[in-house]
Amino acid sequence: MKVLLFANTDWYLYNFRRSLALAIKEQGHEVLLISPAGEYGPRLRDLGLRWQPVPMNRSSLNPFREAAFLMHLARLLRRERVDLVHGFTIKSAVYGALAARLAGIPARISAVAGLGFVFSSKTPKAKLLRPLVKVLLKLTLSGKDARLILQNPDDVALFQRSGLIEPSRIRLIHGSGVDSRRFQPQPVPPLHSPRVPRVLLAARLLWDKGLNEYVHAARVLRAQGREVAFILAGTPDVGNPCAVPEATIRAWVVEGLLEWLGHVDDMQALFASVDIMVLPSYYGEGLPKSLIEAAACALPIITTDIPGCREVVEDGVDGLIVPPRNGDALAKAIGRMLDDPAMAVEFGHVARKKALEQFDERIVIENTLKVYDELVA
Repeated sequence: MKVLLFANTDWYLYNFRRSLALAIKEQGHEVLLISPAGEYGPRLRDLGLRWQPVPMNRSSLNPFREAAFLMHLARLLRRERVDLVHGFTIKSAVYGALAARLAGIPARISAVAGLGFVFSSKTPKAKLLRPLVKVLLKLTLSGKDARLILQNPDDVALFQRSGLIEPSRIRLIHGSGVDSRRFQPQPVPPLHSPRVPRVLLAARLLWDKGLNEYVHAARVLRAQGREVAFILAGTPDVGNPCAVPEATIRAWVVEGLLEWLGHVDDMQALFASVDIMVLPSYYGEGLPKSLIEAAACALPIITTDIPGCREVVEDGVDGLIVPPRNGDALAKAIGRMLDDPAMAVEFGHVARKKALEQFDERIVIENTLKVYDELVA
């Protein structure tokens, strides 16, 4: 069969789906990856994968421009004689499925990692778009040859109640998986090395990821006289309405609250250099890649009590859970980890075990290919 993988950035395809694409190819099938142009497309080609840029604007609301892109996508699918379309994130999933219908391709898979800005935000723009997106999702998910892949039980329950799709066509697959052979535990257990303890937040730099709370926790611990290094990895997502301005991040650096690394390619090396992983998100996360990679590295994790995050961490078992939007609770949890290194090490051991049993990318790829087999004989 010929599979098309469609995402809103080439960065997403490279970092989250390249292993799936390689697995499809290794099984003797054809695979075409499409996304807006970017620096990661050539990297996909260097892996022997076929990637093609498409003229998609992530933030566009111009109906004429969007209709033109939809027709462009449908022509591409017909020309390529695609058998199955697999779209990631809401906009790509919707457009990919609608274009597949226009092109006469019945097999459609929509992979949604959380419900995104339109459903989580309370801004006027999000409220205006919500009814339209619901209508488009219903069109996207209708039909016996459509499947919806979700990453956590909370999202499954939400879509089952929504009436947007027949519950029997929903599949639960834990994220994009982690290469547990590459992401390995540190040689020195966390908080047992002589250096200053290092706390990491690695994410797209959005307010929704809890950056305010992270900075607040840094201020609280500094006021307590604790010597802790707060590390921030990631870049502002300029196309996202919740992006944190770069000037704000640089001001935090000047204030001495954190060290900003920007984009990091070698996440394994970064995890090996820190002691605690933090992700204080506000809204549902699908299944955060950074958390399952940290878990595979046996890092103790602190995150919030929201869908996706609580799928990775069980409070007091393999990490700590704090309420979202609560910088004081985050500071207290970090302090608790620092004060009890033995607990932190045990959390890391349990997190690694769970990552191997539930989140390994080989399991994710196997389950995804099973969904393909349901749709394409």
